[in-house]
Amino acid sequence: MRIVIVGEDAGRAGEFEESLSYFDLGWDVQWLAEPDAALSLGEPVDVFICGLRLGAVPGPILLSQVSALYPQAVRILLLDQGEDSASMQGLDCAHRLLSRPLDAGELIEAVDSVAELRNVLGSEELKQAVGRVGSLPPPPRLYLELSRLLRDPDASNAAIAQMLSQDPAIVAKVLRLCNSAYFSGGREITDIRAAVTRLGHQQLLRLVLASEAFGPTQLAGKEREAIQDRALRTSRLARRLLAGPSAELAATAGLLAEVGKLLPGVSDGSEGSTGPHYAEAGAYLLGLWGLPMPIVEGVAFQHRPGRLKASGFWVAGAVHVAASLVAGAPVDEGYLRSVNVLDRLPQWRDLVEPSAAQAA
Repeated sequence: MRIVIVGEDAGRAGEFEESLSYFDLGWDVQWLAEPDAALSLGEPVDVFICGLRLGAVPGPILLSQVSALYPQAVRILLLDQGEDSASMQGLDCAHRLLSRPLDAGELIEAVDSVAELRNVLGSEELKQAVGRVGSLPPPPRLYLELSRLLRDPDASNAAIAQMLSQDPAIVAKVLRLCNSAYFSGGREITDIRAAVTRLGHQQLLRLVLASEAFGPTQLAGKEREAIQDRALRTSRLARRLLAGPSAELAATAGLLAEVGKLLPGVSDGSEGSTGPHYAEAGAYLLGLWGLPMPIVEGVAFQHRPGRLKASGFWVAGAVHVAASLVAGAPVDEGYLRSVNVLDRLPQWRDLVEPSAAQAA
């Protein structure tokens, strides 16, 4: 694993590499003082890390240049505490965001997740295709921050509402969705704290994720709205097919089942289309964002859950059933028979919700 770090205090290199040595990872870590040196490395790079500001060269600009030279490299941007939201909005060139100063443990966790991702989705064509995308959908910053906050059992609805209020655009989208036919309880919700109370933490978390993941894209407005509509219906159905914590994983995977369609140069699955399939491309993007592997696998194997090594009916199976039923596509009954749930299919068909247009 070759890791290149640009612009960080080279005086920390010895201390940092000593921390890494305790884990006996065998990584090749290279520290570069000047951004220009990163453009003439020659050999392939697995992970590329830099800060938001590198003197005359902004970090996002350098990452864009690196993506053209080393499309397979995972690009990590380091942020200081208190980086303003305006700067954050332009971070569409990084796969992962980490805090400065760079922590060995956080880096190991991020790189390990990438290694696991490549074991599941190891196609070189896929890595190159996603890596070449000039403007990836940015990591869902608010979703990741909110996820961390919700791990605190003492997190209050007021604290959650305050965090969401950092981004008025997200607040507007969440309130719009909260008052839609899917979630409305009859009384209009006009403030974010009331939305937190109505939706509950996990539902709110998914709505924030939907708002960020399906933000500005190259898709036309109606096409994007149609994808988001299917995403919400698939998410709600997938959640009902599993029990316990697995239900939340299935709901999130269902929400993101079509996120790969937001990437240029991917196949939509129709005959004659070229490029990596949107399911695998979307899953690879989610893995780069750092979402849990069951969600990544659920998205990647949504059309062929039987190819996943895990036995039994789990996240990928739930997403397959939910996405197929919502889209009106055939369900793999042979797979359902193999995992002993085929008899439940008629009941699941009855759970499919109408589209937003039909409900209006």
